[in-house]
Amino acid sequence: MDTINPERVSLKAVPKSERPSRAEAEAAVRTLLAWAGDDPNREGLRDTPARVTKAFGEWFSGYQGDPAKELSRTFSDVNGYDDMVLLRGIDVQSHCEHHMAPFIGKACVAYLPTDSVVGLSKIARVVEIFAKRLQTQETMTAQIAEAIASSVGARGVAVLVDAEHQCMSTRGINHKDVGTITTRFTGAFKDCAELRERFMRLAER
Repeated sequence: MDTINPERVSLKAVPKSERPSRAEAEAAVRTLLAWAGDDPNREGLRDTPARVTKAFGEWFSGYQGDPAKELSRTFSDVNGYDDMVLLRGIDVQSHCEHHMAPFIGKACVAYLPTDSVVGLSKIARVVEIFAKRLQTQETMTAQIAEAIASSVGARGVAVLVDAEHQCMSTRGINHKDVGTITTRFTGAFKDCAELRERFMRLAER
């Protein structure tokens, strides 16, 4: 995981001025429907291009999200709390950048605060921002950890993602129910085996 390209971790959206128009996107969907062997003009498919572009807007809304902005507000009134803060069971709904097929699972995220903590919903929102982009699970896991580590000033961050990839279960080798687990540890979590083991035990409950 330490070889992740920093530019890939901080990926930003293509400027709006450079993005194709909705009409161009719908035309591309019609082309794909015809390439698949169907008639884009038949009644059942007539509105499909519009539906697909709308769905893409939801599935890939993470390109418009800013993790640093989400994590910018912190709370220092925590009575000196400096132990692990852990969120378990965060939904992950993403799409593989190789086949644009969904991969779906759960994330567990923990960090060790210094003088302040961040709102719990913001952690889940950061996971969602990175998930709602074309991804590899390995890169997404690193992105989540690096965003929290750099924005919150945590003494350490731990991330675990467990997901099933439909590019593997519905095509190719067609192996169903195969879970892929990726982890990323920074700071104290990376340096201390006991802390990593504690995180893994809590993540598995």
